[in-house]
Amino acid sequence: MPVLEVKIPPLGESINSGVLAKWHVADGGGVKKDQPLFELETDKITSEGTAEAAGKITLKVAAGTEVKIGEVVATIDTDAAPATSPAAPSATGAAAKSASAAQAAKGSAFPSSPAVRRVAEETGVDTAGIAGTGKGGRVTKGDVLAAAEASATPRATPVVSQAAPSSMLPSAPAPVALASPTEKQSRRKLSPLRKRIAERLVQAQHEAAMLTTFNEVDMSAVMALRAKYQEDFLKRNGIKLGFMSFFTKAVVHALKEVPGINAQFAGDEVIQNHYFDIGVAVSTEKGLMVPVIRDADKLGMAEIEKAIGEAAKKARDNKITLADLEGGVFTITNGGIFGSMLSTPILNAPQSGILGLHAINERPVAINGQVVIRPMMYLALSYDHRLVDGKEAVTFLVKIKQAIEDPTRLLLSI
Repeated sequence: MPVLEVKIPPLGESINSGVLAKWHVADGGGVKKDQPLFELETDKITSEGTAEAAGKITLKVAAGTEVKIGEVVATIDTDAAPATSPAAPSATGAAAKSASAAQAAKGSAFPSSPAVRRVAEETGVDTAGIAGTGKGGRVTKGDVLAAAEASATPRATPVVSQAAPSSMLPSAPAPVALASPTEKQSRRKLSPLRKRIAERLVQAQHEAAMLTTFNEVDMSAVMALRAKYQEDFLKRNGIKLGFMSFFTKAVVHALKEVPGINAQFAGDEVIQNHYFDIGVAVSTEKGLMVPVIRDADKLGMAEIEKAIGEAAKKARDNKITLADLEGGVFTITNGGIFGSMLSTPILNAPQSGILGLHAINERPVAINGQVVIRPMMYLALSYDHRLVDGKEAVTFLVKIKQAIEDPTRLLLSI
């Protein structure tokens, strides 16, 4: 009887284990080839394991168990393939039950993505009755939200989720754990990703001589430029012109002017980077991720906007890979979209600098002896003082300020 082993796949040299967070199938149920089987959380990414063949599955590991790369977590009997999958046991949760039932009823060749399943669980929408608008008829997150709004289906009790950090690109509001009126406290175990984030933040503060310097920038010129060319930019590129492309370009310009910030420690050596892969912090339901925009110095504004949008979508849809997160030389984090006025961002080790953006607020400023109202933003540069002197840090921020207040500098590289 041919039996196929289901193993935890390799995810990268730096990942040795993870937590099998959730089964999407029931023990003894039938599975299809390429059907999602489980969700694996590691200290860096969340990924899915899929079936290599159709058959009857036998689970070897319970949800919530820490597993090693290469470990056998289930077997598939390829000679036995029941037409339908039995209801998932309570240990696997309502998520596995709804996912299995929806796929079995619909018989789709395209299993739902984690984002679609998550929204379906939260809204109570049965994806089996939805006509997908995605490629090949695939049901998308938007399809589920539209179905929920049309039917006015009451939301299910939200699942416990990590609170989103306050300095990053926006995402859909994370579900909040609801405690009963009689409970004064509740406990939950840290996810591997959240645990790793906590470790890295503490490590960054312990290992670097971190210092933050501030400046402010008048956003009038960039806002006027966006208002003037937004319609044409959207028609030509199919994407809106945002602020992040301006700041990404300004950061690249400043790194070229102050190369000391584009360096990092490696033991008793200093590595000087001569490339410009810029990380952009993104908020996800599982925590903060920093996908990297490669060769930002060679990209146009539209290319940067598209790259940021695609990276953020991959992060929130649990499609991000290690390759998407590694190799950045500098990070930009934006707490302004949540209303943050000022903050001191923590370094994304081993990088030596991180730029914090904040809310744009109209306030009175003195210009040429006159008090005028301008849209102003505070900038914060945290840096490793072991490598970067105060003069370099201030110069770096001034270069960014000049580039944003006079965007033609970015075109002329001055």
